[in-house]
Amino acid sequence: MRSTRSVIVIGGGISGLAAAWQLRGRADVTVLESEARIGGKLRTGTLAGVPVDEGAESVMALRPEAVDLATAVGLGPALTDPAPAPVTVWTRGALRAMPAGHMLGIPSDPAALAGTGLLSDEGLARLRDEPERPAGPITEDVAISDYLIGRIGREAVDRLVEPLLGGVYAGRTDRLSLRSAMPGVARVAERGEPLLAALRGRPRPRGSLVRGIAGGTGRLPLAVAAESGARVLTGTTVRAVERTASGGWRVQAATADGPLLLGADAVILAVPAFAAATLLRPLAPDAHIGLSAIPYASTAVVTMAFARERSGLAGLPTGNGFLVPPVDGHTVKAATFLSNKWDWQAKAAPGHFLLRASVGRAGEEHLLERTDRHLVRAALHDLHHAVGAIGEPVAARVTRWDRGLPQYTVGHAERTARIREDLARLSGLAVCGAAYEGVGIAACVATGLAAALRVSEG
Repeated sequence: MRSTRSVIVIGGGISGLAAAWQLRGRADVTVLESEARIGGKLRTGTLAGVPVDEGAESVMALRPEAVDLATAVGLGPALTDPAPAPVTVWTRGALRAMPAGHMLGIPSDPAALAGTGLLSDEGLARLRDEPERPAGPITEDVAISDYLIGRIGREAVDRLVEPLLGGVYAGRTDRLSLRSAMPGVARVAERGEPLLAALRGRPRPRGSLVRGIAGGTGRLPLAVAAESGARVLTGTTVRAVERTASGGWRVQAATADGPLLLGADAVILAVPAFAAATLLRPLAPDAHIGLSAIPYASTAVVTMAFARERSGLAGLPTGNGFLVPPVDGHTVKAATFLSNKWDWQAKAAPGHFLLRASVGRAGEEHLLERTDRHLVRAALHDLHHAVGAIGEPVAARVTRWDRGLPQYTVGHAERTARIREDLARLSGLAVCGAAYEGVGIAACVATGLAAALRVSEG
């Protein structure tokens, strides 16, 4: 492996920082971040005097990359499992637990849904009939709903799958790609097999599906940056990336102190697709077109703290929170009871009950036009109906993530393949981030590690 003399990483989120960490000891790395802080969607603030995650609050444990990176940078002892609890859906006026054994809301055993109230008798009957329904192979990418409605029925898609995908992607089943958002289901569809039987045959994962970090996931990017040894420049907005006559790279940036011009042997773009598209337009027209075609959803997180001594909290349910199907028409798409879910959070704030509510899916931008105060009131309104009267919060904060989550629409895999094919012509340049092979922290870390290896190899 050829050592790269110097690398500029544009973007100080977890993807770019993972790339910088991968290059430690093998390159002189400079990370350029336009914001005043690093970490991207991993941000831990304080509310009522205690740490609270304002973005992602856990990492997937089924994929090893994020957990392995956290361990490597010294956060292994801080990794923690959530309290065990079923996935709960607020629908038809009640909180209803989903039986175990589902894949992103698709139940492997319809009988386990009986008595839950999640589906009507007609919806359950449709689900039970799935193994008898003819199945032909799917030969091209389709929207999730185009495939699933034919297999398990619209009610199951609306009531079970939509809330799960809304929580992961902030997306909708009639737009999201089956191959990119549900690759395991897509493989069954491509073989032309009945779906539920195939899901029942899958091995069930052991242990927790996600892990948290005591003190907040915002600790992860800070630790990765420190261990990478990279030079990190915040408040530095990249305006242009250019190829030099010698085959290297030149980066033009703006800072509070004026223009900045840097040269390097390689560049890694760890920015959202729309930002990468702008920088790559003069260098890679096909990649520019593909990146520009990746839509994004905006979301907001409403975090609240309640005083435990108030009688209104007596009826607050156990469990870790709930998801909400869009068909039910509520503002909130999910809620997390932080003080129940994370032991470290409960210990950090013994006198308070902390929770957060999420707002915003693709196509719901109008909801985010409300002021912070109105979003807090709307979230409280939904929470009161879901869990009962919980009183007024003693503190609340709204965190907005404008264009925060890329949408893997139909044809996403082919689109990203064309992007990478076009960029392969440019030695010493790589891309990484949530826009390509997964929106979770583990997937982002994986793309950052891969980008670092690519520029190392020339």
